Amino acid sequence: MSQELARIRDDKRLVETLTKKFEDLEAYAELIHQDPSLESEAKAVSNELDIALHDLELKTLLSEPYDESPAILTIHPGAGGTESQDWAQMLMRMYTRWAERSGFGVEIADLLPGEEAGIKSATLFIKGFNAYGLLRGETGVHRLVRISPFDANKRRHTSFASVEVLPDIPDDIEIEIRDEEVRIDTFRASGAGGQHVNKTDSAVRLTHLATGIVISCQNERSQHQNRAMAFKILKAKLFEREIQERQKKLEALTGKKMEIGWGRQIRSYVFQPYTMVKDMRTGCETGNIQAVMDGEIDEFIRTLLVFRKTGQRVKPPGKDDEE
Repeated sequence: MSQELARIRDDKRLVETLTKKFEDLEAYAELIHQDPSLESEAKAVSNELDIALHDLELKTLLSEPYDESPAILTIHPGAGGTESQDWAQMLMRMYTRWAERSGFGVEIADLLPGEEAGIKSATLFIKGFNAYGLLRGETGVHRLVRISPFDANKRRHTSFASVEVLPDIPDDIEIEIRDEEVRIDTFRASGAGGQHVNKTDSAVRLTHLATGIVISCQNERSQHQNRAMAFKILKAKLFEREIQERQKKLEALTGKKMEIGWGRQIRSYVFQPYTMVKDMRTGCETGNIQAVMDGEIDEFIRTLLVFRKTGQRVKPPGKDDEE
């Protein structure tokens, strides 16, 4: 109820902001004929109105079931050992920076470091309103092209990592998980985590026997906490699996192919011989790869949301004069 109230208050503030900006712009339109020096101020108000309209449009785009939910984001490196594991860690940093910039909380549920560098896997809870709706389009394969820092001959390497985004579904959603369907193993947590974590079997691994889904959690300090978090992730994965099965059945009935996005290359990140990040679905691209790796991915997120709704790419505010 408190989350719903906060959403309503946020919507009310946005409408009030839009109303005020419209009124201000109308006033400037009348005064600018008498005093041309007000033109710069009018443009500033117009830009503010554009941004407020952008926020309103974003709210209308996030209308799918569970878009309002927090997100569970998992990253796995592809084949390639240290190179791909390093790329997976770079993506983890990118999403963490994006979440921080967006005012979301980040909690690490599971993190398995690589032997030399990078990570073998990571699972993050991105906590905040609309986190899943914004991030769900990030599911898929991300491709990196760069001169490898691990290659003494300074050759270019191509690396891949997969990202999976699930909704952290509410507790009132019933997903049946019978005890006999799950094998629970405990083990000592690996990597950093404190003296207590490393000396006790606090880490938990769940294996869902019917589907083969395996979930590991080791970043909480107690086995009970890790077990609860692992079951939460398993519940989300089973929920997503059920949604996909419904989509497949609907495809069979209608003959319409629906995009799920699993196992597909969705975005390419090129560091050499030029710099470019390009989304393969929408054509959205930028040459400022450092900003993207620092978490500035809102343009890609919003462009995909608009593309999925309308089939067209719409430029974010302030981009009209570019390209």
